[in-house]
Amino acid sequence: MPCLESMESGRAPPPPPPPAAPAAAPGTEETLHRETVAATPMDTGWFFSPLWSPRSKARSRFGDSVKSEAWLDDHSDFTRAYFLRRASVVSGPQPEMSPQLPRVRRNSSDHADLPMKGHPRRGSSPSNSSHLNISFLTDRLKPLASNLNATERIKPQCRSATKAPACGIGECCPWMMELLQGGLSLMGSVAELCHGAVLHTGELLAAEAGSLSLVKKDSSGRNILEAVIAPAALGCLSEDDLCSSAHLELVRSIMGCVLATESPMNLRDVSEDPRFDFDDDQSSNIRTVLSVPIKSHRGEVVGVVVMINKRNGCDGSASVFTNMDEKVLSNHMDVLGMVLDNVQLYESSRQEAKRSQALIEMAKVLSEEHHSFEVLLSRMASTIMPFTHAQYCTIFIPSEQTSDVEEEVSFSRVIHLECEELGSTCQVYRRQRDIRDIDPSYALRTLVAMKTLNMSESSGESVKSMICCPVRNEQSEDVIAVCQLMNKRSKDSDEMEAFNRYDERLLEDLAVYCGLALQYAQAVQITEERRASIEVTQEVLAYHITAAEQEIQALQEATIPSAESLSILDFHFSDSSLAEDLTSQATVRMFLDLNLVQDFNIDYKSLCQWVLTVRRGYRNSVPYHNWNHALSTAQSMFAMLMAADQLKIIFSRLEILALMIATLNHDLDHRGVSNSYIERSQQPLAQLYGHSSLENHHYNLCLFILNNTGSQILSGLSTEDHRAVLHMIKRAILSTDLAVYMERRKEFFSLTKKNRVSWKSEKQRDLLRSMLMTASDLSAITKPWPEQKRIANLVAMEFFAQGDKERQEFKIKPIDIMNRENSTRLPYMQVEYIDDICYPLYKAVSRLFDTCSPLLNGCKKNREKWLQLAEKREEENSENSRTLNLETLKDSKEDTQREE
Repeated sequence: MPCLESMESGRAPPPPPPPAAPAAAPGTEETLHRETVAATPMDTGWFFSPLWSPRSKARSRFGDSVKSEAWLDDHSDFTRAYFLRRASVVSGPQPEMSPQLPRVRRNSSDHADLPMKGHPRRGSSPSNSSHLNISFLTDRLKPLASNLNATERIKPQCRSATKAPACGIGECCPWMMELLQGGLSLMGSVAELCHGAVLHTGELLAAEAGSLSLVKKDSSGRNILEAVIAPAALGCLSEDDLCSSAHLELVRSIMGCVLATESPMNLRDVSEDPRFDFDDDQSSNIRTVLSVPIKSHRGEVVGVVVMINKRNGCDGSASVFTNMDEKVLSNHMDVLGMVLDNVQLYESSRQEAKRSQALIEMAKVLSEEHHSFEVLLSRMASTIMPFTHAQYCTIFIPSEQTSDVEEEVSFSRVIHLECEELGSTCQVYRRQRDIRDIDPSYALRTLVAMKTLNMSESSGESVKSMICCPVRNEQSEDVIAVCQLMNKRSKDSDEMEAFNRYDERLLEDLAVYCGLALQYAQAVQITEERRASIEVTQEVLAYHITAAEQEIQALQEATIPSAESLSILDFHFSDSSLAEDLTSQATVRMFLDLNLVQDFNIDYKSLCQWVLTVRRGYRNSVPYHNWNHALSTAQSMFAMLMAADQLKIIFSRLEILALMIATLNHDLDHRGVSNSYIERSQQPLAQLYGHSSLENHHYNLCLFILNNTGSQILSGLSTEDHRAVLHMIKRAILSTDLAVYMERRKEFFSLTKKNRVSWKSEKQRDLLRSMLMTASDLSAITKPWPEQKRIANLVAMEFFAQGDKERQEFKIKPIDIMNRENSTRLPYMQVEYIDDICYPLYKAVSRLFDTCSPLLNGCKKNREKWLQLAEKREEENSENSRTLNLETLKDSKEDTQREE
């Protein structure tokens, strides 16, 4: 962009050369402790941290000659017109347009190709151009040359001995071209860039002093100005003339007005402006002031520049800043704001990449297994320290008993780390420190306020910086720790500096991960405690559920009666006919007659202990689902296996073993209520399993007994057979849930209607095992009538008890079979139960295996008995209804006679 310091009348300003595209990122890699971390793109805290090492040509951000040539190649029309105009320029030496920069090694991870966006006109909407439109900026300045009167044309001023390079409409501005084509690499940090801008524009405008401040956010989110270039003497004024508190306050007031109005301010006589209060000393030093805002391409104010005291003319006359001076300064600041905005975009992306790297590193640490909670936090803290350049990192763990009163808050322990820089690397050490050796005052303030604390203290030449951040529990929102960083080292020197907003963000990220680590450690501790509690509970349960040694020895030494004498081969077997000792002996006889003890090398004493332990696993207080029902179910399965030779061919020896174990254990620890009641009452079983709660509980308790010392009847199996038999046991026990039976029976009924069924498929055999489990479970409906009637009353007693609980606890009316008010309808409900559930199943089983037909016959006979009872009840109800009607009519007739 041309500077309007001198013009030649009638000469049109030539357009400047195109801007170079952004150059490659630094070619030299920095070590971890040298990296700078990023603020958000809208955060201006980045202005106040060094972005580049001064005078490092290899760290160019804005392009090189190769990039310039690439741009010219892509804009051939502009290139031709430009060089034709440049060839016509005959006056004055030409500035060096593209300084030759050293070749740099490109790094694919750097963000050197960020586009530089064009800056819009002040007061207009931002330009949509994605690159710096130099011709657009030149067009903005063209009207200025033709509209100036003779007095406003800038005349040569009295210069100092060191004269700046020419900067006029006929030639390109060397400062801008250096800035846009790689000169920023020579200026170093943002502060040095701003200093160069103030010197250049101050020389152009013949100002005696200049100052520049950039906008940043304070803790409350408001925009404030922070001086980057304090009022600096450029001419006749000395530094002492500007460094008084009164002068500094006046300059801050002027900048504050410009920031608030976002408009330029040209004061031709400061003493006459009522907005500012000053004394005579100030008026003698500060007379005229020109201040303009520095805006980004989005129109946001990112800074304010002030020029003080236009130098007197050569004739000694007092000078004021003209409208042309204001436009020249504004246009220079447009370019500066645009460059700062692009620098911010690049730096933000670079720092965000580093922040992401830090977060990934912390996530990796968190995902690793750590045996010590302190080691986990130490690893995470040591990961963040190189990014923030902190010398110390301390994590304070509060005591369990805390109060909202600061004096009563205390910390129980600390984790303290120190960072030591060794040349190009840094080493983090964990130091053993007592809580009394570390100042906890700032951490206590953070703990009470529950907010991040960032502060720095200066004492002489040393700076002590500190930042504290609370670590919260995401669930309870309580502060469970405080992270503290101290003494931030400058990346370019050993001096200390303050932590910026970006450091706050990194520490807050660390606090989040520390919170997760603390919760993880607490969860692990709780899990370990619960695991230990479960082991203790299982130990107690194993002790109480295991039969006494004398009882085991008695069964082991007893002579087991034959199956015929125990009647366990008969489908009409009744468990009530056996004494308690004989029930255990009958179970052992089943395993002996099926040759399971011999085939699977089952230790006989272990078998005896297992049978007695399973018997003790049933609750005697439950009317129906108790040990007798388990024995009856196992006996029905045993009778079918012994009667149907075809079943012994279909099933393997392992499957038969699984079926016998499953039938004996299928209702272990039954509570006398259904799955629906358990789910409705939100019992732990429902929370633990979700569906088929009782059946899953039965299997898990079965597995617990099988693994109990002394009851391990499966210890002789290979690993593969052991896994297979447990899978079949689980499938068999879960199939006793009537909901599962109703889902699978249609497939089974269709299978039985085929002329011939091949049972080689595991899926079909699993279906057959499932149906035989249900047939054994419901076998009470096939027993002789006296036994069936007795068992039906036990079932009704259990069901009505559940119905009473539902009515009392849930205030609902139970279903018919559990409603005590329907006790007289028991025969009707039994007939419905046989027709809907039992009869189709036994009909299908008998169709497959003729020897199992006694089950179907017994079911039919009991249906007839229940139907007869239902008809009898109906007749009784009819007679009672007629008798009630006669009595009612008789009473009504007597009342009528008395009235007459």
